[in-house]
Amino acid sequence: MITTWPAPAKLNLFLYITGRRTDGYHNLQTLFQFLDYGDALEITPDSSDAITLLTPLPGVADEDNLIVRAALMLKQAAAARGTLPHHAGANIALNKRLPMGGGLGGGSSDAATVLVALNHLWQTQLSVDELATLGVALGADVPVFVRGHAAFAEGVGEQIQPAEPAEKWYLVAHPGISIATPDIFRDPDLTRNSPIRTLDELLQRPFHNDCEAVARKRFREVDALLSWLLEYAPSRLTGTGSCVFAEFSTESAARQVLELAPKWICGFVARGLNISPLHRTLSGL
Repeated sequence: MITTWPAPAKLNLFLYITGRRTDGYHNLQTLFQFLDYGDALEITPDSSDAITLLTPLPGVADEDNLIVRAALMLKQAAAARGTLPHHAGANIALNKRLPMGGGLGGGSSDAATVLVALNHLWQTQLSVDELATLGVALGADVPVFVRGHAAFAEGVGEQIQPAEPAEKWYLVAHPGISIATPDIFRDPDLTRNSPIRTLDELLQRPFHNDCEAVARKRFREVDALLSWLLEYAPSRLTGTGSCVFAEFSTESAARQVLELAPKWICGFVARGLNISPLHRTLSGL
């Protein structure tokens, strides 16, 4: 039986860098919200022991793919606690809609969806906390997708608390380039001393992304895209990626601006959601 599972995009509604750690990583404060738009995974459990990725990424070995790694990690964890079925295999096909290096969390969301879906399909009985712990090894954003609730994150992203930001409409636009996270965090001009504030304090301030100035300086495409969007609505970078987003109160207002977009801009309109579409799917099963 083929089952289809959403792997939604996320936005960083704000992102502040509050310091650099001795291990080279950065401390941050960020607010995650999901979108009703993203990738989708078709997962067919079978009685083999194999994890077969039917849609491999060019240039990425299966053992390095987050989808395969997530499935194998779940198998190992379930086997260790004695809840893995005798034959736990799966065929997985990815319908990729989110751009790589776009700051929308596509790879992390795909991995989280595999953990949540196979935990259900195989009945391995791991808790959400246990799945989130597995997710940390796959990427800092994976636990947010596993937990499935909009969240305020601190530290390197591992300290998470649920949040309830307004569920606005967004025009998300991509300039056709990919940005590698290290390119942003290594830049000497990156702001690294934003003051640490409480979530309540941050929600009362205009939202900002400390990575945006570096992305605009290094990538003229991002600068041009933001310059265009800011003519119509409050807009900013999401995460460290190349995608930017503008916020609107209504879907129609967002779509009207998208219709005006120059041909070099790829974009979509989506609703911000505080409960992930993945968990809405799970609760409906």
